[in-house]
Amino acid sequence: MVVQSPHSLQSSVPTPNNGTKRVQILVKENGSAVTDNVAGQRRASARLQAAKQKAEMELLAKRKLELLNEDVGRSTKKVNVDAEKLKPKLQPAQTVIQQLPEISSLPADPKINKKVAKMVERAAKIAEGLDGTNAPNVAEKSAHMKVKETIRLFNKHYLHFVQEEEKRCGAAKVDKKALKAKKKANRGSVSEADVKAKAKRPDLKAISKMMERNEVLYPEKRIGSIPGIDVGHRFYSRAEMVAVGFHSHWLNGIDYMGQSYKKGEYEHYIFPLAVAIVLSGMYEDDLDNAEDVVYTGQGGHDLTGNKRQIRDQVLERGNLALKNCVDLGVTVRVVRGHECANSYSGKVYTYDGLYKVVHYWAEKGISGFTVFKYRLRRLEGQPTLTTSQVHFTYGRVPQCPSEIRGSIVYWLRLVCEDISGGQEVVPIPATNLVDDPPVAPTGYQYSKSMKFARNIKLPANAAGCDCKGLCWDPKTCACARLNGSDFPYVHRDGGRLIEAKHVVFECGPKCGCDPSCVNRTSQRGLKYRLEVFRTPKKGWAVRSWDFIPAGAPVCEYIGVLTRTEELDNVSENNYIFDIDCLQTMRGLGGRERRQLDASLPMIQNMDKIDEQRSDSVPEFCIDAASIGNVARFINHSCEPNLFIQCVLSAHQDIKLARVMLFAADSIPPLQELTYDYGYALDSVHGPDGKVKKMACYCGAEGCRKRLF
Repeated sequence: MVVQSPHSLQSSVPTPNNGTKRVQILVKENGSAVTDNVAGQRRASARLQAAKQKAEMELLAKRKLELLNEDVGRSTKKVNVDAEKLKPKLQPAQTVIQQLPEISSLPADPKINKKVAKMVERAAKIAEGLDGTNAPNVAEKSAHMKVKETIRLFNKHYLHFVQEEEKRCGAAKVDKKALKAKKKANRGSVSEADVKAKAKRPDLKAISKMMERNEVLYPEKRIGSIPGIDVGHRFYSRAEMVAVGFHSHWLNGIDYMGQSYKKGEYEHYIFPLAVAIVLSGMYEDDLDNAEDVVYTGQGGHDLTGNKRQIRDQVLERGNLALKNCVDLGVTVRVVRGHECANSYSGKVYTYDGLYKVVHYWAEKGISGFTVFKYRLRRLEGQPTLTTSQVHFTYGRVPQCPSEIRGSIVYWLRLVCEDISGGQEVVPIPATNLVDDPPVAPTGYQYSKSMKFARNIKLPANAAGCDCKGLCWDPKTCACARLNGSDFPYVHRDGGRLIEAKHVVFECGPKCGCDPSCVNRTSQRGLKYRLEVFRTPKKGWAVRSWDFIPAGAPVCEYIGVLTRTEELDNVSENNYIFDIDCLQTMRGLGGRERRQLDASLPMIQNMDKIDEQRSDSVPEFCIDAASIGNVARFINHSCEPNLFIQCVLSAHQDIKLARVMLFAADSIPPLQELTYDYGYALDSVHGPDGKVKKMACYCGAEGCRKRLF
C-alpha cells in the first residue's frame, strides 16, 4: 500500500497520477452523503489498516489464551493427580497465571512448562498492546518537554481555581441580596468587605498547590541557565516562572539564594546571591538599553503602581544579593516584561539570557530618595536578543486578508482570501511562498458542518437540563452531573476547557439554557483568525494570527461521518479520523487513558459489546478527503500544541462523539498548530505484509523521525 504524506499536495490537489482516485461524495439536501469511487481500485487507509492488523493480533491472542487455558488446565489436572499422592493438601490453581508457578514446582517437564509460560506471557503482551513490535519507544523526556508539561499542570490548577472564583462570584450575587436585606434590618452581620475578602488570585493559589505537592520543576535555586528554558522563552505570567523554578517569587524583581545554600556545591560563595531579575518597568529609575542595563534595586517604591519612590532603599536581601554578584562575578538571568492584552496577567515575559553585574552604586533617585543602581552587561555568544522580536512578531500579524493584498509579496503569498467561501464567521486565508507559481489548496469541498453517509442515522436528542439562561450551579444542572458534578469549562477568555477528559458532555438542543452558556463552549464555531499556509516538506499547514490560551477550543474535525468497515470501498486517503473515544477510555491499543469521568451512562454497557468484533477498531470515523474544514490541514507533531477531545451534546452515543481540537499550551501568534496523529511505529503494512514507513518532518526536539 502506498501511503502519501498527510496534507501533502499529492493528497489534496488532483494530478494526472491521482486525479482518478479521488473519492466523489455527493451531498444530498438532508446532509447525508452518497459515496462513489470513480476508480476501480479501492483500498483502506493506512490508519484503518493498522487498526485492523492490531485487532487481528488481539483476537489471535485471545484464541491463544483460550487454547492455553484448555491445555494447561488438562496438564494441571494430570499433574495434580500425581501430586495428590505426594501433597494431599495441595489446592488446584484458579487461573492460568496462578497455575504456572505451581506446575513448575511439580514433577513435570520443565521445558514444557517454560514454553507454556513464555506463550502465555507473549499472548498477554499482544492483548495489552505491549508486544515489542507495536510498543511505542519509551525515551527519557527532554528538559524542554518537562518545562512544557509543568506549565500545562500549572494551567490545569489555575483553571480549577478560576472555576472556584467564578462560583464564588456567582454565589456573591446571591449574598448581595442577603446583604441588602440584613442592612435593611440593621443586623449587619454580613458586609461588602466580608464578601470581597474571599477573593484570591487563582494563579497564586495554583503555585501554592504545586509547592504543597512538590510539583515545582526546579524547586532548588541555581546559578546560570535553567534546563529546558532557552533564550526567547515566553512566560505569560510571573506565576509560570515560579511553577518551573525559573524565578521563585511572583512579585519581587530580584530572586536570590539565601544562607541555606551555604552547604554543598555553593559552600565557597557569599550569600545572599542573586540568580534572576525581572525588568518590567516598575521603577522610575530603570534604564534599559537591551545589551546594557541600569537596574534599580528593590524596595521603597509605591506599591499602588505609580512607580514613584516613597522611602530610601536599604542594602539588604535582594539588593545585597546583587552587590555580592559584583564581588563574585556571578551572572544572573534577565527577564523582560512587555504589555500584552492577550495574557491574563496583562504582560508577557521573555527570557533574554545571562547578564553579568559589573558595577553598583547608591544615589539620590528622581523622587529624592536613596536608591541602589546596578549596571548589567549581557554575555557574548548568546542567541540574538529577542525583546524587539516579540513586538515584531505581534506587529507583523495582519489584521485582515486585505492587508496581505497591499504587501509587496501579495502575488507570491495570498492564494485565497477565504477557503471557507464565507461559511465561517472568521475568514480563513491561504498563503503560499513555496510553490512557483503559487497554488491554492484544492481538490475538496469546504464545509463547516458535519455530513453523514447514506446509512448513518444519529440517535435521538438526549434529554437536557432544566437550567434557565446560563448554567451556573453544577448541583442542579443535569449536564454538569454527567461531567462529574461540575462544568468542564470556565467562562474566562470566552470559554476554556480545564483539563482533557475521556468525554465532555455539553448542553444540547433540549436544554433550557441559552447559546451563551459556558457548557456550550465548543459549539460556537471558529473564534480565532486562522491561516492555511504552504510548507516546504509538510504540504499545507495551519497557524493562528491570534494568541490562543491553553484550554481554548480551536476547531472541530469536520468531514463525512461514516462506518469504519465501509472504508474498504473508499480509495486510499490520509484524512480519516477514527472516533476512538471508547477505545481511549478502555486504554486499548496503547491509547493513553484520561481522567475517568464520574458519570458515563455508556460505561455500564461497555462490557456487553460483541466480543466477536474487536473493540480496537472504532465503529465510526470521519472522512475529510473530499469534504472537510480547516482541521484537515492541521499537521502532525511528536510534541503537539493541540489535543483531541471527544464531545457529546445532542446525543449520548460515545461512538458518534464530535471530535474537537483544543489548545494544550498557550500558543503565540504565527506558531503552527499541530496534534498527534497517534500512529504506532511499524503499525502500517502493505498488501505484501511488509512494514511501511513514512518520515516525520515535524521538527520537534523529541521527534521520533517517523510518522509510522
